[in-house]
Amino acid sequence: MDLRQLEAFAAAMSAGSVTAAGKMLGRSQPSVTRAIQELEQELGFALFERSGPKVTPTQKAFMMYGEVESALLGIRNIRQRAKLITHEENHHIKLVAISALAAGLLPAALAQLPEPLRPQHVQLQSMSPENVVQAVLSKTTDLGAVSLPLEHRGLEIHWIGEAPCVAVLPAGSPLAGHQVLSMEALARETLVTMANPYRFRRRIDKAFVDAGCGTPRMLDTNTSLIAMQMAGAGLGIALIDPFTAKGVPVEGVVVRPINSHIPFFFGLISAFASPLSDVALALIEEIAHAAKRLLPEMVMHEASAHDALLQSIYAE
Repeated sequence: MDLRQLEAFAAAMSAGSVTAAGKMLGRSQPSVTRAIQELEQELGFALFERSGPKVTPTQKAFMMYGEVESALLGIRNIRQRAKLITHEENHHIKLVAISALAAGLLPAALAQLPEPLRPQHVQLQSMSPENVVQAVLSKTTDLGAVSLPLEHRGLEIHWIGEAPCVAVLPAGSPLAGHQVLSMEALARETLVTMANPYRFRRRIDKAFVDAGCGTPRMLDTNTSLIAMQMAGAGLGIALIDPFTAKGVPVEGVVVRPINSHIPFFFGLISAFASPLSDVALALIEEIAHAAKRLLPEMVMHEASAHDALLQSIYAE
């Protein structure tokens, strides 16, 4: 299989018809059809059920699509990188981050870079913590912003931040009148928080156990922004990181501190011993400054404190 075939397949999956796929790619409809047919012959199974110009993906097409998109993204990155090298441009940056930091922190940091170091090309992607680590280890990105715990060789941690979990609740909730929410009051409510039991959720569960409140009813999701939106819809009170709560405004909700310190740990990472551009080095400092501006109460730890923090997290 070749790039031409994969592009035709991906375009047809996205557009829903071979004719539209041809327009997307700047090719004729017959050439796109031919490329897809050649790919099907090589694979040994049909990718589409055809009805005139429209096509319906088969189940096997959906199974292939994720891998094809990942491969095409890699090709696009190679093309972009080659173009940058050709033009001897140094002002570019690739960033990956968990959703809380991709939305609530990194844009503000990028905007504050001094003009001479302001990147002309920026790629910022939101990923799960595990995928952020993988992207940094594989050296397909310059910097990663990720939650802790984090225990992987081959990574350099530049600094560690610690900020308290907050509650997000509908503005019309009876609890919205409280300036600080107690664990006891929260335990009587339906809560919305992260599903991953190995990170932030672990410390939330322990806080309720330590407070002797039992286990409240929990609704699970995979991003803090979704948790906020669920709270705004009246489905419960969201317990989330403070960066999403304060950095991504959502109408109809209020943010309140909790009387129990539930720490959210996060760090900025890069591949170990990998040279960093001037833009990346400046951004390492600016992300820390942006975090402090957004959350003055945030505590910054040196990278050398990682092992002790990790032990305290697992000890919980």
